[in-house]
Amino acid sequence: MTGRLRRELGLLPLAAIVFFNVSGGPYGIEDTVPSFGAGLSLLLLVITPLLWSLPVALAIAELASALPDEGGYVAWTSRAFGPFWGFQVGWWSWLDSFVDVAVYPALFVEYARFWAPDMTAGERWLLAVAFIAALTVLNVLGVRPVGRAAVVLAVATLVPVVALVVAGFANARSVTWTPPLGAGHAVVTEIGVGLAVVMWNYSGWDTPATVLGETRAPEQAFRAATFLALPVVAAAYVLPLAAALASGRVDFDAWRTGGWPEIGRAVGGEGLAWALAVGAVFSTAGLFLSLTLTNSRLPYVLGQAGTLPAAFAAVHPRFGTPWISIVVSAMAYAAFAVFSFRDLIVLNVWLYSLSLLVELAAFLRLRQVEPGLRRPWRVPGGTLGALAVVVLPSCFALGAMATAGLLTAVVGVGAALTGPLVYLTARGRRVVNAGRGESGR
Repeated sequence: MTGRLRRELGLLPLAAIVFFNVSGGPYGIEDTVPSFGAGLSLLLLVITPLLWSLPVALAIAELASALPDEGGYVAWTSRAFGPFWGFQVGWWSWLDSFVDVAVYPALFVEYARFWAPDMTAGERWLLAVAFIAALTVLNVLGVRPVGRAAVVLAVATLVPVVALVVAGFANARSVTWTPPLGAGHAVVTEIGVGLAVVMWNYSGWDTPATVLGETRAPEQAFRAATFLALPVVAAAYVLPLAAALASGRVDFDAWRTGGWPEIGRAVGGEGLAWALAVGAVFSTAGLFLSLTLTNSRLPYVLGQAGTLPAAFAAVHPRFGTPWISIVVSAMAYAAFAVFSFRDLIVLNVWLYSLSLLVELAAFLRLRQVEPGLRRPWRVPGGTLGALAVVVLPSCFALGAMATAGLLTAVVGVGAALTGPLVYLTARGRRVVNAGRGESGR
């Protein structure tokens, strides 16, 4: 079946999709406190958006204004370095999404244990699969319902967080940054996990660019949505963490994955605990829904380019969605949902960092080789400004990769090497098919 993609994403739905592609609220940052301690966690959550998120967002906003094409960074990298590297970032990012998007069913199950703490491993997997199936169907039904659902889910996610912030600061009785550091063993042995958690929670500014071809007025809308979401994302991390710590009521053991309901109970009672558990469910739904939307466009554009089977480029004639790419992606997410949140997050940041380094290099390359390319919006500061927005996040990315651990690095390198292999296989297939076509004439 074939059809056409539809430009049905407006500014507010796109901003909600950016919010969920990057954040989805504070759910998932609990591990920073035992890894780094309260004071260092707050410091990292304040400076990371300035040194990591903002530079990336600025570079991506310029590229989106200049080349508002479906596939986003796949198109930009192909233009800068050719189709080989365009395929690599698309393939690596799609593989990364198997890890990244599978985090959210896993996180959903972690929060669902608030109501069913004795779930077996089999029950956990079945619940995650049901979650995936329902949100995959919504994605197949169209980009407009996904955008509208993202707005509703964003509001539902943030309301309990606001309640926690109010309750925490209203009852503040301790120095927020105490303890300033985690236990000595945690700082040394857990630094890779802690850094990965912080970076993961501020990553993904490039991902919504994959739906530029389905966005109204993308040259302006993408930039506006990004800069609307950035302060919301930062506040949604810093304020609830600071408020919970300032209350002085939260046991240190509560700071763990899935811990916000317990933290909410300590700060504001059973009602706030329930609200945060429900908010976490809404958050994971918004995250999975929005990331399935954006990441499913990667096999779609690679299928269009002929480097993946043409079936991936099929668009549903009624709903205007790349439904085969959506369904295949969702099947991969279901398979990876058997792993733990902790196992997934470090590998996710490693793979994401690898792709981002190539994307940032493409940003500089296009500045160099196509200075006359129409850019309705540019990173300010000329060449020095362009270098600044590349150097700072590159240092973060390299640091995360270096501290991820040997096993993660080995798995990451193995995953990365599949990119050249798949590309060369696809190119060989095209050559063979072309030869057959010529011999048949």
